[in-house]
Amino acid sequence: MLKEVANRERVSIEIELDDFRKYDKGEVVINDIEKNTLRYVNVFASAIDSIMPLRDVNANVEEDSIDVLADWRVRMQRELVDPTALPDQNSAIPKELLRRYEVNFISRSDRDTLKIRNISAGDIGGLVKVKGIVTRITEVRPMMRCATYICDVCGNEIYQIINKKKYTPVTECPSAQCQQNRNKRPVLPQTRGSKFIKFQEIRLQESPEEVPEGNVPRAIIIYAMGELTRLCQCGDKIACDGIWLPIPNTGGFAAMRAGLTTNTYLHCMCISKEKKGYDIEQQDDKLLKEVNKIAKDPKIYDKLSRSIAPEIYGLEDVKKAMLLLLISGVTKVSKTDQMKIRGDINILLMGDPGVAKSQLLKHISHVAPRCVYTTGKGSSGVGLTAAVQRDPVTKDMVLEGGALVLADMGICCIDEFDKMEESDRTAIHEVMEQQTISIAKAGITTTLNARTSILAAANPAFGRYDKKRSPEININLPAALLSRFDLLFVLVDTPNLDNDIALARHIAFVHQNLKHPELDFEPFSSDLLRAYIAEARTYEPVIPSTLADYIVGCYVSMRKQSLDENGQYDSKKIVGTPRALLSILRLAQALARIRFSNVVNQSDVAEAMRLMKKQNIQHYKEKILKENMKMRYHEYLQSDVAEAMRLMKEAKHSTLQREDIEREYEDEISRIFGAVREYMESRNRTEARIADIKTILTTKGFNDDNIDETFERYEQNDIWYISADGETLTMT
Repeated sequence: MLKEVANRERVSIEIELDDFRKYDKGEVVINDIEKNTLRYVNVFASAIDSIMPLRDVNANVEEDSIDVLADWRVRMQRELVDPTALPDQNSAIPKELLRRYEVNFISRSDRDTLKIRNISAGDIGGLVKVKGIVTRITEVRPMMRCATYICDVCGNEIYQIINKKKYTPVTECPSAQCQQNRNKRPVLPQTRGSKFIKFQEIRLQESPEEVPEGNVPRAIIIYAMGELTRLCQCGDKIACDGIWLPIPNTGGFAAMRAGLTTNTYLHCMCISKEKKGYDIEQQDDKLLKEVNKIAKDPKIYDKLSRSIAPEIYGLEDVKKAMLLLLISGVTKVSKTDQMKIRGDINILLMGDPGVAKSQLLKHISHVAPRCVYTTGKGSSGVGLTAAVQRDPVTKDMVLEGGALVLADMGICCIDEFDKMEESDRTAIHEVMEQQTISIAKAGITTTLNARTSILAAANPAFGRYDKKRSPEININLPAALLSRFDLLFVLVDTPNLDNDIALARHIAFVHQNLKHPELDFEPFSSDLLRAYIAEARTYEPVIPSTLADYIVGCYVSMRKQSLDENGQYDSKKIVGTPRALLSILRLAQALARIRFSNVVNQSDVAEAMRLMKKQNIQHYKEKILKENMKMRYHEYLQSDVAEAMRLMKEAKHSTLQREDIEREYEDEISRIFGAVREYMESRNRTEARIADIKTILTTKGFNDDNIDETFERYEQNDIWYISADGETLTMT
């Protein structure tokens, strides 16, 4: 390790206390290290300086300004030193200025993680380990570690070691010659000869599960320096080892106002992410071996999808779509005009209450290494995009990213999507297609990256899903936003005896045993899922030219399904826009990635088309059910029972008057029209709400199907017309 430092191949020297424990009998020294860590950082640094080996002759190291200045300082001190005079400690070159390494302690693995709210004054100066969520990070700025000054009278260099953010510069030369001559001329600061290190401030907030009931989450400030900067981003869950230190007051009114109290911070020693990202280099070797082993299973697609939220019963196709969301397609950029074609997949879950939409979103936020969970009612347009705030360090106006910016290269889960305000919902339009956020606020004009997948869940506008209305009316979202979702699943809670029994038994088992029922295989853990996804995302599948005609045919057939029998637009179906063609390609690429293949085959496109058609199946079920009822009615008319009923009806008509017979044979649709016209005339108006009309007709005993058929038939004959949202009826 020291040889690597000497050859400039390594900067950080990490001392794990688990290894140090093997050489410390009685754990006396290790306890002192944990109680007074900052002192032992200097002790170990001095020991390393004394045993640091020389650089290899063949080492390929380029000398920088620090090396040149170090050689020059040594030569100048040799020339200026008087062999008969006593050594001047003020002009000696400090070791801190020449060190090219950092010493960091890593706490013992068996030591418990300390909650942020449990850190007390007794921990000051000691090594602590905390966990939390990163809520704010500053830009990386240079921080002066050793200031250098030159006296123009005696020619000596003066060095000042700085261990805090604020310091008082040296104004007079402390050398013996200047002190004897009472030289009061100010020294000259030398920026090029000073030593700077990278500095970043991190705000760490305690996790939601650690916050007691009725309390507000607490946060601490972390100072990351050197190689520990840029290791985390906002939204990451991290574990941090550091030294708990006070922030010294530099005097003045701030110190007088603070009194005996002081602020504290955590001097960072080590940062580790709780959930590793999709970078294949960050994954464990054992997990990667397991991934290569399970990838040979022909049923890996089903097993991976069933491993997502196994505690939730059913929803196999929805879980498969969630798996494709985690893997995503391939983002491509045009070579000519740099046009970007997104590869991230957006999914919308729309359905009745109680179909486990929110639980699926929570599980995805747990599996994904980078995910932000928010709700529609608790989110604003600024909270989703970016806000202009004043930086507490530099006091400048800066942009602070919202949920979509924090979820960059990850997933943004938005629950209660239908509860969002329309003005706030428009902020998502640009993100879902261009994957950028354009900002023009407070003199700041810029474009932020928001390369995220949107996973949204919404309830219908009428509480429960109305199968007789189109998805646009049920979810009350504009068509421009609906077309940006690659998959839209309609989850309807339909009563079914067999399904209800199986679901109730599944929920009872989970509630009793706090685990899912046994499957025909062992579900994969979240770590293994992340490792498999990381390996799959290294592939970049392409569409072969032989599949072009097949994909075009699938897209054209999907467009035809949006038309009714007369070749006109059917408002009860989701129309496949040209964006749907890109959705097919994205889903097919994600399916090819699951197979660890760089080529998309026909089965991938077929599975993508099956998932695309699945979003319309709920509308087709209702239509098929009505057709089956009509067929059964025609079979009934041809039976003997129908003939007996006809004879009884004729016998009844023979006893009625002519007016009663005509009223009996009057078409029910005509009677519904008469009731509607009577309703309008009684109120002396030509426009009314359809909900009010339906209430009156239902109380009179008319069937809902006949009511809808009457509305449609008389609208085609231009007797009345219905508004685009299906809410009002106007007589012509």
